[in-house]
This record gives sequence, C-alpha cells and structure tokens, in this order.
Amino acid sequence: MWAIFLPAVIVAAGVIVRYGMSAISGKAISTQEIAGITVKGLVWAFFAGAMRFSSTSLTGNPNLVTKIYMPREIFPLAAILSQLLDFAVASVLVVVVFFLTRLGASLQLLWVPILLVITVALATGWALLISAACLFFRDVKYLVEVIITFAIFITPVFYDVEMFKKWSTLLLLNPLAPLIEGLEKCIVYGTAPDLPWVTYSGAIALLSLVAGFYFFKRWEPAFAENI
Repeated sequence: MWAIFLPAVIVAAGVIVRYGMSAISGKAISTQEIAGITVKGLVWAFFAGAMRFSSTSLTGNPNLVTKIYMPREIFPLAAILSQLLDFAVASVLVVVVFFLTRLGASLQLLWVPILLVITVALATGWALLISAACLFFRDVKYLVEVIITFAIFITPVFYDVEMFKKWSTLLLLNPLAPLIEGLEKCIVYGTAPDLPWVTYSGAIALLSLVAGFYFFKRWEPAFAENI
C-alpha cells in the first residue's frame, strides 16, 4: 500500500499544479497530461526513494558491515532493488490511468526498457557514492533529504520542459530530465524520445556508475572504522 500511496500523492500534487496552470492559461487539462504526470511521478518516486534509502544503507547496518564479510555494495544495491519492487507495484497506477483515459500503445514502447535501464544505472551510481559518503560525513544524509525535497522543482515532473522554451536546455542538463521526458513521450504520446539528450543521460549514467563503484571500492577498507 505504501508503494502505491507515495507515488499517488506525487501524481495528485502534479495534477493540482497542472490544473492551476491550465486555469491560468485558459486551456483545459487533457487526459494525456494526466497520464504523463502519472508516468513521470512514478519514475521520480523511484529515483527519490533510491537516493533516500541508499544514503543510510551502510550506516543503518553497522553490525553487518563490521562483523560479517561480504561485498559492501550489496547494501546500496539492495536499496535500489527494493525501490524497483515498489516501482513495479506502483505501475498499477499507470495501467489504471491508461484504462480510464483510453490511451493506446505504440511501437515506441520498445524505448521503455532502455530508458528504465539508464535510469536505474544513474540511480545506482549515485547510490554507491552517497552511501559511502554518509559513512565519512554523517550530514550527507540530511543534505540528500534537502536536495530531494527541492529537486522535484527543477525536474520536469509537474511540467514539460517545452514550457520554458529557450531555458529548456538548462533543465535538460539534469540527467534525469531527458529520461523522464522520454518515457512520457514514448508511453503517452507514442513518439520517440530525444535521442541526443537520451545519449547524454546514458553517458552521465555510465560515468556515475563507474565513478560510484570506483570510489566505493576505494573507500571500502575504511568503512569499519568510520561506521
């Protein structure tokens, strides 16, 4: 129930924001906009949850980290997998919304696995970095909470980047933004995502993944004495 409740709250907030925008512009909110907010809200809920739970995945298990030998990256990866399970459960919302809005499917849905893999890779890279950093700097977990709280406003969850016209490029520099926008395009509108920006996000995800594993393994020998 919690896996569905949190994304549902994000989607509801997005619908309210989008309804306010439509009231100001005088243009009625469409069923496609509601479906788009649902898709983007679910992806954001996964990413935010992955960052939040991975940040304390090591510090929250001191006995396992210090007394049992195992690859320590299991802890942040477990946080990612748990959020993936919640994401799969919450995907029921998308099915319900698509049934109610009577949206169809297209061949562009083949982009969905690729975009999701890039999103998971991006989350994993940052999860490894954040979980390790929290051992050495305990305030990092509070910083993560602050960033998650405000990052939703610079991530196109409640709005589309096209609304900002010439400033849309700045928003797309957020590597999660092209992925969220791409999922909305291929699922809701049946169009292909912006390939150059998806490539950009893929490159950032790969860099984050490599850097995450590198620094995690480099710092791992000092985990026990700092936990």
